[in-house]
Amino acid sequence: MSEPANHVKDTVREKYGRAALQVLEGKRGSCCGDPVSSNLYPAEQALDLPEAALRASLGCGNPTALALLHPGETVLDLGSGGGIDVLLSARRVGPAGKVYGLDMTDEMLALARENQRTAGVDNAEFLKGDIERIPLPNASVDVIISNCVINLAADKPRVLGEAFRVLKPGGRFAVTDVVVRGEIPPAVRRSMELWVGCVAGALEETEFRELLAANGFVDVDIEPIRVYEFADARALLAEAGLDADRLARDIAGRVMSAFVRARRPAGPVDD
Repeated sequence: MSEPANHVKDTVREKYGRAALQVLEGKRGSCCGDPVSSNLYPAEQALDLPEAALRASLGCGNPTALALLHPGETVLDLGSGGGIDVLLSARRVGPAGKVYGLDMTDEMLALARENQRTAGVDNAEFLKGDIERIPLPNASVDVIISNCVINLAADKPRVLGEAFRVLKPGGRFAVTDVVVRGEIPPAVRRSMELWVGCVAGALEETEFRELLAANGFVDVDIEPIRVYEFADARALLAEAGLDADRLARDIAGRVMSAFVRARRPAGPVDD
């Protein structure tokens, strides 16, 4: 792996590990900022979930509310963090189903496993690993979900290739992520703080579609959930120490949380 890619991975691991420790201390984790990560889970959906799982929800959407999950299916959550989407998915697939959560951060895995124990969920398993090298066999899952994690990866084509590999023929890719429309100023792209905060590493919408298609996916659809305007952009930029007033005008309306859907075609699996 290249030096810049290693630096991105180490920075992400360190910040998300710190966020997990904040939750264990009774605080709310913080990575993406309030404009992105607030008010994602309605009260009725969060009912009976551990409070620590809610405090650790650092995503930009709610894939479990948008993805079609069926009893008995196997689901994989890429970058599962404190485990909220794994626990919600486990309810949906029922005792005959299975949900894997994959995360590279020891602190988040410890938090997720404790949340699983508190929630009394038996049909879930948290794995340590990298979303660029998923530790599961070919064609082993029905659905892949993820919540604002793919934008953090240094090698996004490899992530999407791995997602395609582990999906069964006909399997679904159903993730929420930050996506941009048009150009983002270089100062924002260079900011590691904003990369970890879910913006600087986001794919441009057309590029995301093209990468999914290049890795074999079909029926690609990108649906905006929240579009961040001037005030939202200004808050994120100021937190990162950038010239917020100037740059916010350049990115307002170009950054959005989106639900990204695609499908692996039905057909034989290559060895």
